[in-house]
Amino acid sequence: METQERRYSTRRGWSGVAAITASLFVFLTTELMPIGLLTPLSTSLGTSTGTAALMVTLYGISAGLGAPFIVAWTRRLDRRALLTALLAVLALGNVVTAVSPDYPLVLLTRLVTGFASGVFWAIGVSMAMRIVPERHASRAAAVVMSGISVAAVVGIPLGTVVESVTDWRSTFLIWAGLSVLALLAVAAAVPSLPPQNTVTLREVFGLPRRNARLRLVLLVVVLFVLGHFGAYTFVRPFLEGGAAATPAFITVCLVVFGVGGAVGNAIAGWTVPRSPRTGYVVGGSGLAATLLLLAVGRGEVAPVVLLALWGISYGITQLSQLTMTQAAAPGTFEAAMSLNTLAYNTSIAIGAFVAGLLVDGLGVTSAVWFGVALTAASVLVALSTRRTTSDEPAPTG
Repeated sequence: METQERRYSTRRGWSGVAAITASLFVFLTTELMPIGLLTPLSTSLGTSTGTAALMVTLYGISAGLGAPFIVAWTRRLDRRALLTALLAVLALGNVVTAVSPDYPLVLLTRLVTGFASGVFWAIGVSMAMRIVPERHASRAAAVVMSGISVAAVVGIPLGTVVESVTDWRSTFLIWAGLSVLALLAVAAAVPSLPPQNTVTLREVFGLPRRNARLRLVLLVVVLFVLGHFGAYTFVRPFLEGGAAATPAFITVCLVVFGVGGAVGNAIAGWTVPRSPRTGYVVGGSGLAATLLLLAVGRGEVAPVVLLALWGISYGITQLSQLTMTQAAAPGTFEAAMSLNTLAYNTSIAIGAFVAGLLVDGLGVTSAVWFGVALTAASVLVALSTRRTTSDEPAPTG
């Protein structure tokens, strides 16, 4: 079976990688789109800004909590068939969100759609690594993860542009169409992929108990995501506190952040494989420092420059944590990624929720200070570990 997959991948594997990258784009932009639309969403649906952020919170909860269970329960399903089903759920969820008459239905739809997103994050990267020649597997993973930067550069800013011209409902309808296009691309370009290295649900949750290195990585991921997304969820309201915060300016800032993420991803692609722990410490330190400057600057330091530095740091940190997860459990990567998804997405949800409470009670700048504290803590956890724990290959047994 492996030989057959590699023969196919030599001819068309990179087309399949592109289709999986497009899938990541629509999943991630759907998850984070409310960030760019938070103000008009809250106004249209009659909620506070903090309450509107629950669209991100509930999506992240279902994505995180559902991933280990659904990945284990679907361990006998062909991965291409599973991915097309997930994209169908995503498309339908975006349509229902666009036509929902009230906020409770929007939240329910986001909760259901999040399950599909969580499973994608658990299986997408490993699918890409399987359909290219083995020597290019790491490159395929980096290409798929570059979809994060594309989403930040193109997706979320484009959503704000569409909303400014029409409304937020039109944005979600357009994303439903993009989800269908991604589904068709996966069906056409990705080969049949029988499940590989799958484990039972009990074995999935037993991995952190048996693998101390994976436990450490997951703790670092939790702290990093809590801090980053706690702050980033409220980036639009934060920027709107400035005198020059026109819709065009906010769009430019979001684009700059995305370009920075692409630059950081490219830097990490060259440096992180040699030392993921060092890459994480550098990126995480830059992230904490940038958020600190944003919190204390408020008009004294150009927000465009800081958003670029924030993006670069995030790009480095994001690829570093993925590489750390892969290195910690190479023999059970899909299962480890389901746990990473659990940690990552539930932390997005908790970070957005806690930061929302802070914003409603103390003002929007408190979300940035929350980000400073948690990202700095993640760096301290990474620094406190021995080099052998973070950088050397982990045993597979």
